Amino acid sequence: MKLVLSPRWRWIKADRVVELEPRLLTLLAAIGQGASLRTAAATVGVSYRHAWGMLGRWGERLGAPLVTMARGRGTRLTPLGQALVEGDRVIRERLTPLLEEAAGELEQRLATVLETGDDRLHLCASHDLVLGELRTLLRRRGVSLVLRFCGGLESLRRLRAGECDLAGFHLPEGELGRTLVRRYRHLLGRAWRLVTVVRRRQGLMTAPGNPKGIREIADLARRGVRFVNRQPGSGTRLALDALLRQAGRDPAGIEGYEDEEYTHSAVAALVASGAADVGLGLEAAARRFGLDFVPLFWERYFLVSPPCRLAEPVGQTLLAVLESEAFRERAAALPGYAAEDAGMVLAPTALAGLRSVR
Repeated sequence: MKLVLSPRWRWIKADRVVELEPRLLTLLAAIGQGASLRTAAATVGVSYRHAWGMLGRWGERLGAPLVTMARGRGTRLTPLGQALVEGDRVIRERLTPLLEEAAGELEQRLATVLETGDDRLHLCASHDLVLGELRTLLRRRGVSLVLRFCGGLESLRRLRAGECDLAGFHLPEGELGRTLVRRYRHLLGRAWRLVTVVRRRQGLMTAPGNPKGIREIADLARRGVRFVNRQPGSGTRLALDALLRQAGRDPAGIEGYEDEEYTHSAVAALVASGAADVGLGLEAAARRFGLDFVPLFWERYFLVSPPCRLAEPVGQTLLAVLESEAFRERAAALPGYAAEDAGMVLAPTALAGLRSVR
């Protein structure tokens, strides 16, 4: 069973509540990508006449046209139409990880009542874009991955407390990783096993063209640079603080250091919206939002599990999916990702030997 939750737009004016038709946003998005009105209408499954009426009706309600039509130029979005499409994209990017987590928890409750018989793995994990792909591939093999996103340290604490089957966290390669490994080591059971998921690249996500000329961590402390941070306990926040110490920069001197988001997509969305100039995050998130990216370091993303769980059929299925060509191809399709070691099982002591990419 797969449950999908999605946001809906509502306007409240006086005592009246108006809900935006989901098909309107899909129609506008298709037009924004260059489709004719007739083609866009077919995309959402309505007639040309119905689509034109919907655009006119909502233009009147919102107080301005959503599209313009010109001879030889076809149908184009107005600034209002563009704002609706972009706003919907940003909102969905920011909310998707939270909605997936909520959907997973609800799936778990419903499965308990309905007794679906599916095998389930409960994962508390630091946010990663590839986990959605892993979840899809596991579902095809009859395994439900119930996701809960939280910081890497919190994920390991929940695993120790028996609140999940697996925990996900990431650690930079090279000297930066060796600096941070002590933050994780005391939470790792000696008999636990690490399963490599991906290697991924983090760096500074800036507005297109990098108008502030941000090139290194020290630039975050420059006057007029607005930063957006990740939450305390996340692996990205730990890496940031370590890099600031290396650069001799005080977090108190960074505008926006206290402004926190819980996912890479949320950070990228704020930079794309102009609410911030820069954030630290994944290259894949930066590219998804059309941002510039200044690479800083590579890191490895791990799943942690007691060995007994990996030995069970559901654990063997997890390893098989990670080692599959389908998973590696999906991961490698994300900018700044590599999955050649996916499915490799390591002891916690291996963390001290992570090497930098050359």
